[in-house]
Amino acid sequence: MKRIIAVIREERFEHVKTALLKAGCEGMNVSTVKGRGRQLGIKESYRGSSYCIDLIPKTRIELIVNKKDLEDIIDIIIENARTGDVGDGKIFVSDVEEVIRIRTGERGSDAV
Repeated sequence: MKRIIAVIREERFEHVKTALLKAGCEGMNVSTVKGRGRQLGIKESYRGSSYCIDLIPKTRIELIVNKKDLEDIIDIIIENARTGDVGDGKIFVSDVEEVIRIRTGERGSDAV
């Protein structure tokens, strides 16, 4: 099993969520985070004063998927999160040793 963490633009979340649900990927954890990468923030002006917002609000989606579904899920996230502009986000993939469904005691792929 694999753990996918996708950090994407807030405004693209509904597109990504809808596409993941259509693909049968129902379980996910979602949180609002702030961060920065190559974008280095946004320069804005208010009443003649310039300032820089260097931590941009993003949405973090965390999924556990079976290894066989990994590439399909990654493709869905990329296709629906991409705008083509700097700041579209990142996807991180790592191994998951074990998953246990607390309610039933199921383990491994059955628990996903």
